[in-house]
Amino acid sequence: MTLAVDIRKRLSASFALEANFDAPAGITILFGRSGSGKTTLLNCLAGLMHPDRGRIALDSRTLFDADSGVDIAPAKRAVGFLFQDLALFPHLTAQQNVEYGLAKIPAKERRARASAMLDTMRVGNLAARKPAQISGGEKQRVALARALVTDPSMLLLDEPLAALDAIAKSSIIADLREWNAAHGIPIIYVTHSLEEAFAVGEAVLVLEAGRVIARGNPFKVLDAPRQETIAQLAGFENIFDATVSAIHEERGTMTCVIGECGLELEAPLTHAQAGDRLRVAIRAGDIMIAKQPPHEISARNVFPGNITAIRTEGHSIILAVDAGRSFQVRMTLGARDDLRPAVGARVWLVIKTYSCHLVAS
Repeated sequence: MTLAVDIRKRLSASFALEANFDAPAGITILFGRSGSGKTTLLNCLAGLMHPDRGRIALDSRTLFDADSGVDIAPAKRAVGFLFQDLALFPHLTAQQNVEYGLAKIPAKERRARASAMLDTMRVGNLAARKPAQISGGEKQRVALARALVTDPSMLLLDEPLAALDAIAKSSIIADLREWNAAHGIPIIYVTHSLEEAFAVGEAVLVLEAGRVIARGNPFKVLDAPRQETIAQLAGFENIFDATVSAIHEERGTMTCVIGECGLELEAPLTHAQAGDRLRVAIRAGDIMIAKQPPHEISARNVFPGNITAIRTEGHSIILAVDAGRSFQVRMTLGARDDLRPAVGARVWLVIKTYSCHLVAS
């Protein structure tokens, strides 16, 4: 089953959602900063908001078509929608919460279907408990069971696992994939987490200012971005101006001069010509640190600099290094213990050619 979307929805004089994409069966990540239009898009798909023009269809079934006047009511779209806050009824048991969406079928069948879905989501033993009596991950499973028990033709997930740890997330996603292997529906999964986008998605749509600016395999779109906006969303901490100074076709590289500091950087060859101005993006985690000038290494870019700041971020250390311009460098706690970096210390930055991504501003 494939979801086909081509809609426009104006929300204000300065913002309009314009989305045109296809999402096949499987998990498609909807990625973008706050205010980019992700929730508006989900609401249009669910029928909670009406586009100004366009069409939404699941295979041959039209859910919305402005030209022909088709606008299927939310309750009849067969769309499962799981919100970030889950919206479980606190006074109902897990079993009753899952049964809630099946009110129009006989009680015996309703109980059987809800019990089976709770078992599928591995929380059948919690059927008699209320939300306050179960853990966060178990609540997520109950909420997902409630969304799936109606046998939806499409599933919309609005940051459903944001509050969970990595182990709980991966376990729930594995069960969702297993369920969808048998049902084959499009799942649109909103997240702000780069880790979730890589771990969960089979495809990704990047939304910016109401428009889809990139789509495709998550690793190709987010790990090798072609636009500065996507590089920022994908966590590239070092983005700066550069000017092409030389082309080396025989090596498949080119030399770029960074900003006004004069540092020469070897980057992968593109269609640029000498004199062209570009933007270069480098992940902090792709820059290595040496305490002595490195010799006979494959990396082509080596710059001396001084550490100007050190901070801890989760299970890693972020160094600010002044090498004519400031670079952000990420290292593990183990590397910190070995190198013992200190503010003011002289170090050498080591950057591989293919860690330099050329992006459009």
